[in-house]
Amino acid sequence: MASALGERVGETVGYTVRGDSVVSGRTRIEVVTSGVLLRRLQRDASLPGTAALLLDEFHERSVDVDLALTLAAQAQALLRPELRLVVMSATLGGALAEGAAAVLGGAPILRSEGRSFAVELTHLGEPGRNRGDLEEAVAAAVKRALGEAPGDALVFLPGAPEIRRTLPLLEGRLGGGVAVLPLYGDLLQEQQDAALAPSPPGSRRVVLATSIAESSLTIPGVRIVVDAGLSRRSAFSPSTGLSRLVTVKTSAASAEQRAGRAGRTAPGACFRLYSAASQAQREPQTAPEILSADLAPLALELAVWGAAETDLRWLDAPPAAGMAAARALLRGVGALQEGGEAPSVHGRRMASLAVHPRLAHMLLRAQQAGPGAEMLACTLAAMLEERDLLRKGQTAIVGGPGADIRLRVDALEGRLRDGAPELGGWDVDRGVAARVRTAAALLSAQLRAYADELKEDVPSQPLAADDACAVGLLLSLAYPDRIARARSGKAGGYQLASGKQAQFPRPQEEPLVAAGAWLVAADVDGDPTCPRIFSAAPLPAQAQAHPWLAPLVSTEERVFWNPSAGSAGARRLRTLGAILLAEEVLPTPTGEALVAALTSGIREHLGLAGLKESRSTRAWRARVQFLATYAPAAAAAAGVSPLPDVCDEALLASLEAWLAPFLHGVASKAQLAQVDVDAAMRSLLSPAQLRVVEDVAPTHFTAPSGSRLPIDYEQCALNGGVPVLEVRLQEMFGFTRSPDVAGVPLCLSLLSPAGREVARTSDLSSFWRSPSGYAAVRKDLRARYAKHSWPEDPLTAAPTSRRKTKGAE
Repeated sequence: MASALGERVGETVGYTVRGDSVVSGRTRIEVVTSGVLLRRLQRDASLPGTAALLLDEFHERSVDVDLALTLAAQAQALLRPELRLVVMSATLGGALAEGAAAVLGGAPILRSEGRSFAVELTHLGEPGRNRGDLEEAVAAAVKRALGEAPGDALVFLPGAPEIRRTLPLLEGRLGGGVAVLPLYGDLLQEQQDAALAPSPPGSRRVVLATSIAESSLTIPGVRIVVDAGLSRRSAFSPSTGLSRLVTVKTSAASAEQRAGRAGRTAPGACFRLYSAASQAQREPQTAPEILSADLAPLALELAVWGAAETDLRWLDAPPAAGMAAARALLRGVGALQEGGEAPSVHGRRMASLAVHPRLAHMLLRAQQAGPGAEMLACTLAAMLEERDLLRKGQTAIVGGPGADIRLRVDALEGRLRDGAPELGGWDVDRGVAARVRTAAALLSAQLRAYADELKEDVPSQPLAADDACAVGLLLSLAYPDRIARARSGKAGGYQLASGKQAQFPRPQEEPLVAAGAWLVAADVDGDPTCPRIFSAAPLPAQAQAHPWLAPLVSTEERVFWNPSAGSAGARRLRTLGAILLAEEVLPTPTGEALVAALTSGIREHLGLAGLKESRSTRAWRARVQFLATYAPAAAAAAGVSPLPDVCDEALLASLEAWLAPFLHGVASKAQLAQVDVDAAMRSLLSPAQLRVVEDVAPTHFTAPSGSRLPIDYEQCALNGGVPVLEVRLQEMFGFTRSPDVAGVPLCLSLLSPAGREVARTSDLSSFWRSPSGYAAVRKDLRARYAKHSWPEDPLTAAPTSRRKTKGAE
């Protein structure tokens, strides 16, 4: 931008990023990162001195940019109506544009088609799913593309591993005059520069890139795009607190953006490794990061901003589960006030440090442990927000020479030379090292602002930076849930304090496995089967006894139901999170703890079958359930509140309400069988409700013959909510209408003299008159049961439960 004006950066156009700023009194346009923008909004939401705010490349939908739009829109509405807000992107179309306009209060949508050239699309179909199939398909597509179209080729692959596997395949097939260059975030700067430089005259290039080349970078000379149609995204699980990388299909917008890279300077060609039908079925836009990211930083920003997410306008609101997990983490590190969502003093300090809340908490607590611990914590925080600084040759590989973070610290501080035996021949990435040192120095400078304030806090246990476990102890402040103890009998396997299990990817090659039983894992993926540990540091041999970790140890007496013994038991447990340190058997307790154990045992192991429910109680429960589910108006007509749900699932869910008061003194399955279940269930109903059940849902029906017959309410669920009455057909002679309960006609199961069902009806009048009803039954059974009455007109016949008398028709 400055070059287009013929100026140096810092005159009309300048920039500010964390730790670096080039602006002057003449600067009218300042380019900033989303993090810098959020800091300025938090410092003064009115953005004094700013006339317009432009959010570019908005389609990438990072959490910070989504939050910046939301906060800026509220600031404009409440404080600066004259502030101009602009959202811009090359692929900001359709619903995304309309949604952004809505957040901005109905802003107009402006479209500029720009200048581009035609790109011919070729769909090659999807490769196989076996390992290596994707790379082989890409190599074949690139060779075909270079033969059919002119210019350099840009190849989109999901990640660095696929790029590294594709490189040798292409280098062996394309021959001289074609350079194959990788382009992804972990490369050395000179390698990235080589991929972005124009091709020498008479030569061609094939650039293998991740989605970084979709819009953030411009590669000159590209007229061919080969698109694998895949990208890699981070997915955070609120239930585990861990993230993992997942490979997903690119969105339709992303696919169009990729294809467009071939038509910037001349007509181009795009070869897609999937079908045209697959393109039509893809999501229109890339899913916003806010729906799958770790939301702890966002939750802290909102706390400092002073608004709940429900008070703000969002393009996509943060999911409730993610926000709940985020606030649980913030409460765990003391960032929120007790019992609320407002930030504590500690939380406000954390937010100003512009690192993840976990790392901010570590920095502030380390400051109390001495200057050596503080500087080490700054180094760790900066290192953990960068990629691995160890690399072998020109390639960065996650994990390096083992997962021990201490090796990285020693290498950074010059205690280990490149290729030293401890590093297994690995080298330090000088660019990464420089960025880590700069960021660490910046964090140290920011911490000095709180030096005097923190003297008032309770000081932490002093920590010497040269302590062998100093790195692990500091990391335990940031990741208390990832403190881990080795699992016996599982080499390289660990039990995390969060309750999850984790393991090293290659335990037989991992020095930390032999370093001790305790460690803290800083980088753990969210693999659903068993999370993998990529970086960690050891903790003292008796970690639970160390002054820094002792506050995490808790002792509690836990009462539980022992299904194998059929009784309640009690233990005294000493734990560090979910890691069991010691267990002691206690005498069976009494009181509420025992009752809670019993209800838990019934709910999880025994079910209602573990109670001795009588036949009459089940029948009564069926009557209540009939009225509650199929005839609720009966209770309303009687002037009482709705009857409770008494199905098995509802009763199990509400054991505390109706059964718990009857469980005092009960400790075993045998004693449970003696509980008065009938009285317990009836306690759910008020006296008025009990009367309604007796009055409106009678247990029996008196047939015209005088017989008192039971009504079966237990069949309601299988019979469309209709109770069933079994009655011999002759006992209903002369009865013209179907009997009902609470306005619901009974289903009459009409029986033969032998008690077998011969017909079923809820419309008795129609049954008597229908040729397929009584007439058909009479014709079928008259000869078989000759001693019983089978009149031609059942409506005028007398009901009877006996055989016909001698001489009768």
